[in-house]
Amino acid sequence: MSQKLKDKIALITGASSGIGAAVAKRFAAEGAHVILIARSVGGLEEVDDEIQAAGGSATLVPLDLRDTAAIDGLAAPLYERWKKLDIFVGNAGVVGKLMPIQQYVPELWDEVFKVNVHANWRMIRALDPLLRASKAGRALFVTAGQGSESRQFWSGYAASKAALETMARTYAAEVEKVSRLRVNLIDPGPTATRLRAIAYPAEDATKLPAPESRTDLFLKAVLSDANGELFRA
Repeated sequence: MSQKLKDKIALITGASSGIGAAVAKRFAAEGAHVILIARSVGGLEEVDDEIQAAGGSATLVPLDLRDTAAIDGLAAPLYERWKKLDIFVGNAGVVGKLMPIQQYVPELWDEVFKVNVHANWRMIRALDPLLRASKAGRALFVTAGQGSESRQFWSGYAASKAALETMARTYAAEVEKVSRLRVNLIDPGPTATRLRAIAYPAEDATKLPAPESRTDLFLKAVLSDANGELFRA
């Protein structure tokens, strides 16, 4: 690899599988020390094994993002060890269920927003000082086409992604003239992930791009000076 992220510190949520795991391995191969967050300890350890086998380094943080209050505790240990954070990738997300909006279960609606929106907001609160301490901080939030479409039965997921996009663009506008931090959105498009399989159980995943094929897009966004933009596959 070209070591384009040499000595960078990158934190990635949803890093135990799918796009998050692929991005973590790519960033590590590019020289970054990656901080991996996910609920699955086993999944994190598998990704860590691959990163170490390839000569990279990682720190594992098992964390359920539905416990939004626990996110507040991330900043202090990161500051004590590194004094900064160069890259944040808000990748973790849940689909919920596809159903008519009037039938949506309130507890499930709350969970979708808790993971897709509230957790990312808590991450911003916790990590903003560390991202601003970087010489070129980058915050990337993973979105999807449903956030800008009116597609039946997708109400919970679509509404949460629309909220995430508005939040990210607002954050981008607020930091643009007062810091070197840049905030952008990424839409990886249809990809062979477990999240995609939940939404489209009858789909042939072998005909979809693998998560690894999307990592160029993430690297491009991290290296870009763009702010408030949507990087789309």
